Formats: sequence, C-alpha cells, structure tokens
Amino acid sequence: MDLFEYMRNANSEKESPLAARMRPRTLDEIVGQQHIVGKDKLLYRAIKADKLSSLILYGPPGTGKTTLAKVIAGATSSEFMQINATVAGKKEMEAVTDKAKELAGMYGKRTILFIDEIHRFNKGQQDYLLPFVEDGTIILIGATTENPYFEVNGALISRSMIFELRPLSIDDIKELISRALKDTDRGLGAYEADITDEALEGLADISGGDARHALNAIELAVMTTDKSSDGKIHITLPIIEECIQKRVVRFDKTGDNHYDTISAFIKSMRGSDPDAALYYLAKMLYAGEDVKFIARRIMICASEDVGNADPQALVVAVAAAQAVERIGMPESNLILAQAVTYVATAPKSNAACGIFDALDTVKATGSLPIPTHLQDAHYKGAAKLGHGVGYKYAHDYPNDYVKQQYLPYELDGKEFYKPKGNGYEAKIKEHMARIKKEAKDADM
Repeated sequence: MDLFEYMRNANSEKESPLAARMRPRTLDEIVGQQHIVGKDKLLYRAIKADKLSSLILYGPPGTGKTTLAKVIAGATSSEFMQINATVAGKKEMEAVTDKAKELAGMYGKRTILFIDEIHRFNKGQQDYLLPFVEDGTIILIGATTENPYFEVNGALISRSMIFELRPLSIDDIKELISRALKDTDRGLGAYEADITDEALEGLADISGGDARHALNAIELAVMTTDKSSDGKIHITLPIIEECIQKRVVRFDKTGDNHYDTISAFIKSMRGSDPDAALYYLAKMLYAGEDVKFIARRIMICASEDVGNADPQALVVAVAAAQAVERIGMPESNLILAQAVTYVATAPKSNAACGIFDALDTVKATGSLPIPTHLQDAHYKGAAKLGHGVGYKYAHDYPNDYVKQQYLPYELDGKEFYKPKGNGYEAKIKEHMARIKKEAKDADM
C-alpha cells in the first residue's frame, strides 16, 4: 500500500456514515445476538479458536450480519475475502477460488469467503462454489435477509451451520446510540451532544431492531441541530421525529401498551370487526412490531375463534405466516391484512376449545382403560388377550358410521366437541346428528 492509497483509505473511513464507523471490531464490542455470540456459545468459541466451518448468517437488515463477518475477519489467521452477490459474476468468483487454491497449495493457508446477499446468486453460481466448500478450499460465510432454506442451495445448506440473527432489542439500540454519542474517536463525541430519555426511547423503538437505521437517524439529528446557549446539542423527541419523518407511536413492546394493543387486535378479529382489526394491525406495523409475532396471533385466532366454522381460516393464516417469512416488509403488510380481514369476517366458533375440557378430564381421571375392541389386534399375543375383538369397521355401515363405544366406558356420554350453528360447523352439526339418528333408527 503506497502513501496515496493509505490516505484514501483513512479519509474514506473518516467520511463513512456513523453506522459504518461504529461497526464493532471485536466480539466483545458486539451488542445483542448473545444467543449466538455469547461467551458460552458455539460460534463465539469457534471464532476465538479460529476453527470456523462454513456458515450462513440469516436475519433482517441492520442486525449485524456484515459486522459479524468483519469481526471474524479481524480474529482469524485465514485469508479473508469479500464479494457482494448483487454485483459479483463468474470472473470475480474464479479469481477468489484461484487465489484460495494458491494459498492452500503454497502456504497451507485457509481462505474465508464472505458473500453478502448470497440469496442473489442463482443456482448455477451457488453450484460453482460447492466443490470448493466441500473440499475445504473455501470456508463460506454467507449473509442473507431471506430464509436460506428457501433461497440457498440445499447442498450448501447441508455443509453449513445456520445462525439466525434477531432484531436488536430496544435496550440494545439504546446502548448503541449512547455509545455513538460518547465515542470521540469514531462516533459523535466531539459534538458534545446529548439526547433526552424520551427521544432515546422513541428512536430505539421506532428503529425496529435495525441498528443501522438508528445510527443513521442520530447522526442526521446531531449534524442538523444547532448548539444551544450552553454550547451543547440537545436532541429531543420532536427533532428525532423530524429527522426520520415519522411520528413515534406510544407502543412499548414490553409494556402494558403492547399487551393492550395485541389484546384489542385479537378481540376485534374475534368480534368480526375487520376495520378495527386493520387499525390495530397498522398500529403494530407502524411501531415496528415483529411481523412473525403478529402472524402467530392470527393463526391462533383462526383456530380458537373461527375453527371449523370456516376451516379455510387456518389455511389462510398459516399461508400468510409462511409468506411473511419469505417476502419480508413492506409487502407483508398486504399479506397480513388479507389474513386479518379473512379471519375477522369468517363465521365464528370456539368449539375447538373443547380440548381444554378434555385436558382437564385427563388430568382428573388419569389413564382410563381403552375399550378392548379399540385396542391394537396386530401385535404378537394381542388376539389371545381379546384385543380388537368385536370392533366394527365404520365403512361397512351406512353413512360410514356405526355406533360403538369409543370413549373409555367411565366417560360414556361425555361431550368435548360441541359444534355450533355458524358457517361450515352448522353442516358438521347437522351431519353428526343425521348419521347418529339413522344408526339409532336402524337398531330399532
């Protein structure tokens, strides 16, 4: 590196956005993701021991995928190379693999290849890497915002460890903002700026777990705010809202307002009010609620409050949950809205809650004996014990139904599932009543 290149690199680093300048340089500087980089975790130990195998880092933007890759680069004795799948082609990949083979052959040195946005590679490009990953010429670190099980070659997946990075918590974001405001070397410490608790909480909340978004916002706030009479820059909530062009919604994901909002959301779907349900959905989305959490609540409501009154409600809810994971935001707004309005307008029944009565009965009565005629007759010695004897095969009878004892005899006549008269469940109720009546009439 000559003097001019050194100066270019130095100036580039100094002029980089705050999020790039504040990027952690060591494992101990990483905020959040302790489920994978905590000191007792496999990835932490592997990085410290410089014994990495290929891995895929999967998570939403701003959660530290590139940061973690760069920390690995600083901690490893291996050659570290980086390409971006959005711009890299066959020529760049061949150059990397040729260099890796040369280093391995001449110096016995491993090569770690970091591929950002690896899901952008087509199948042919991913297949090209496979033999080099398989024989150890390259240790692959892929980063993706998409579910790797859908977007990355199955052969690469099978040879890699998958680590899911989660959105940073509000406390994690607050720590990063405070660290940036105090750091005089890489951060904004020289500007003598402070931030009110309200503004700090609001910015951390609205960032939706995205560290880059939060740091870009605080940098803009500091750089565009004049100093006060005391010579300091004071960042308030109105300044934050102006910088991010978004009003901070009072929606604490860990407090009462969170539970009140999700409660109103579920009760609106249960109460067949699609307008209210969409409003509370919008409130949660605007405040940065985890879309997977929202999707889970819709699925639960589809079973608990709709059930067999419209069996398609659960199908729609599950499909929406899967689509949300594959597509991401902001398009998932529409997917969630479709599922919410379907569940809200579907006929309602909570008859599936009969499971709780069944559980209470099992708890109270213990393991009651199964009627002998229902027991398995195929294993050795079963016939001698009379198991299966007297069982009536339902399909041999009209309507594919025959009355016989299915519940334990001690629970004869007990009802757990009580279909209601709404939607498809009305047909279920009518069907069950009809076949039982016809079977009874046939016995008379």
